[in-house]
Amino acid sequence: MPVTAVVGAQWGDEGKGRVIDFLAETADMVIRFQGGDNAGHTVVNDLGLFRLHLIPSGIFYPATRNIVGTGTVINPDNLLAEMQTLTAAGVDLANLWLSDRAHMIMPYHPLLDGLEETARGGTAIGTTKRGIGPTYSDKAARWGLRLGDLRHPAWLRQRLEQVVPRKNILLEHYGAPLLSVDALYEQCMAWQEALGPRIVDVAPMVRQAVQSAQNVLLEGQLGVMRDLDWGIYPYVTSSNPTAAFAGAGAGLPASKITRVVGVVKAYSTCVGAGPFPVELLDASGDELRELGDEYGATTGRPRRVGWFDGVAIDYAAWLNGMTDLVVTKLDVLDTLAELKVCTGYRLGDQVLTHVPDTAILEQVTPIYESWPGWQQPTTGCRHWDQLPAAAQRYLRRLEELAGVPITWVSVGAAREAMFAVQHR
Repeated sequence: MPVTAVVGAQWGDEGKGRVIDFLAETADMVIRFQGGDNAGHTVVNDLGLFRLHLIPSGIFYPATRNIVGTGTVINPDNLLAEMQTLTAAGVDLANLWLSDRAHMIMPYHPLLDGLEETARGGTAIGTTKRGIGPTYSDKAARWGLRLGDLRHPAWLRQRLEQVVPRKNILLEHYGAPLLSVDALYEQCMAWQEALGPRIVDVAPMVRQAVQSAQNVLLEGQLGVMRDLDWGIYPYVTSSNPTAAFAGAGAGLPASKITRVVGVVKAYSTCVGAGPFPVELLDASGDELRELGDEYGATTGRPRRVGWFDGVAIDYAAWLNGMTDLVVTKLDVLDTLAELKVCTGYRLGDQVLTHVPDTAILEQVTPIYESWPGWQQPTTGCRHWDQLPAAAQRYLRRLEELAGVPITWVSVGAAREAMFAVQHR
């Protein structure tokens, strides 16, 4: 069986959660390989509507092992709250595991995140202020605390005594209340009591699954345009949501990933600051936002919306090595008479067909081609042949721009509204 990475091919919010939920029915293991709780994956099933922020989207299948992997950063309080919501809905969490090497978002990380974002003023990057960036910064600078530290109280105490004075210098600079080693230690011990049995060395578990040819899914967060290295820096997340990082974040060799599924909406959305060339700032943008209910699953913030960006999908497909494409929310376009697709960026007298660095991307304007809408509902379609001819032509154009075959199409939030594309 393959190891499949499911990644966002736009700016995030593409519908990865519902794709993982769909694919997890036949999965033995789902591993969230990067990111924190600053973005949400929305899943709709028989138990209701769920917005998952840390827990892998395979959690609704009791036989599937779900791992919050080493490449993630975890706020234990928020994780416990998410677990409580799922338990209250009748979801079995017996197969939820946490990597002992995953870094913890400590109480001072969201505090510093908010203070630093405020200090940026007009150059703010649009962080959710959940402490994701400061936690990854501490990880890289080797000041971080990991979940496994909770199991070693003396070691943990020593680490806190090293870290807290440094954080207090920063907090004093901002005029914020100072931290107490004792209070943080007690908080950590409470986390250990609540989460301890789930905190394990996941490497043997993952290795056994891969070597025994089990079906493993790797779940990314956000999308390529928010990648720390290849996204619209500095308006990016603090980790790498591309497939190239999936192996490292999950704990398996990159060569074992045999399938990369890119998820895209049938149009474009974006939460946060930074260049977004296809953004619609007029009434048509407002209409598209309302049709798609485009508000952040974690923050509730209105998403920026725009037409499909064919330049960005080509970029995403190459960087991720995509083998398959999923197009979500096709039904959102059902009532529109005309659709547009960006096929290039104009920069002065140049036409760019690649995504340039941020300073250049801020200066470009999109080049569009127009496509007729189908103006009939697709929500009842469960096969390619049932889609309106205009919808089929539109999807073929997206496929052509990506250079990757569309393997699944989603025309609604429910599980049964996603279908495989065959025999075209």
